Amino acid sequence: MSAFPVSPEKESQLTQRMVALGVREADIDETFVRSGGHGGQNVNKTSTCVMLVHRPTRIQVKCQDTRQQALNRFLARRLLLDKIEAFKKGYVDAERSRVEKIRRQKRKRSRRAKQRMLDNKSHHGAKKESRRSVRLE
Repeated sequence: MSAFPVSPEKESQLTQRMVALGVREADIDETFVRSGGHGGQNVNKTSTCVMLVHRPTRIQVKCQDTRQQALNRFLARRLLLDKIEAFKKGYVDAERSRVEKIRRQKRKRSRRAKQRMLDNKSHHGAKKESRRSVRLE
């Protein structure tokens, strides 16, 4: 009997990936909570949302993609392995720095910085204006 409602090939791929990343089933805390959103009475009565926590890295994953708890368990494990792989390869730091850069770019400038920027622009425009050739008409 399979633990997940997927093909045996997919389940074996999942276990091979867990072994390759060094993730043991004993290191994963699994809890079930009630899902939210679409699904009607089924969502309100059954705990189909799966939350996984990988204890060594403290990475958390929550999956409520389907209305089947067993399929959500499989999908949550795949998400968890994706996050662990990204964490081990250092993508997390790169992603965090990219997000922080965007946040800095979108941050509202202070009044003083805005005025300084505008002064620099007008100064630069005046320099370019003085470089133009003089036309005699």
